[in-house]
Amino acid sequence: MFEKMFRGMFAAAVPCVVLGTVLIVTGCAPEAAAEYAEKAENTVVADGGAGDATLAAAIADAPTIKVYKSPTCGCCALWVDHMREAGFELDVEDTDDMVGVKVDAGLPLQLQSCHTALVGDYVFEGHIPAEVIARFLAEAPSARGLAVPGMPVGSPGMEFGNRVDPYDVIQFDAEGKTSVYERR
Repeated sequence: MFEKMFRGMFAAAVPCVVLGTVLIVTGCAPEAAAEYAEKAENTVVADGGAGDATLAAAIADAPTIKVYKSPTCGCCALWVDHMREAGFELDVEDTDDMVGVKVDAGLPLQLQSCHTALVGDYVFEGHIPAEVIARFLAEAPSARGLAVPGMPVGSPGMEFGNRVDPYDVIQFDAEGKTSVYERR
């Protein structure tokens, strides 16, 4: 039932596995590269001045982000493009063992999505906007990382026409405690 419902959200089949009530995504929506290219911005979202410089500095000062993704995942590739266009340097590794990557990163099950990015001691899971990651890195909180659970339509790499579903960017700590970092 869940697989059929999940597949219905997208124009093409999405390989996934359903275990009880847990849906494990093993692939993503098909690429919409032309549509994404029309919407993509080459700079961090403006906030009126000083904040832009802070975000740009955070991106420029950020170490290389290690991104793990499935080799067949189109939406992950689009998110990688989004991050690079914002100015982040990425080291992308395609892997068929995303479950192992997430377990090794200490990522709580309820926060999992398709790709996982690591920088320093931080974990970034899923379709988090580049400017949110830049702000988080500039703030350098004691949190373990950020996640956008699932694959919300309209998040970077998950564009679908003009549709943008509301979603939360979740902050989590090493014990798995969560809070809403930002609402989108």
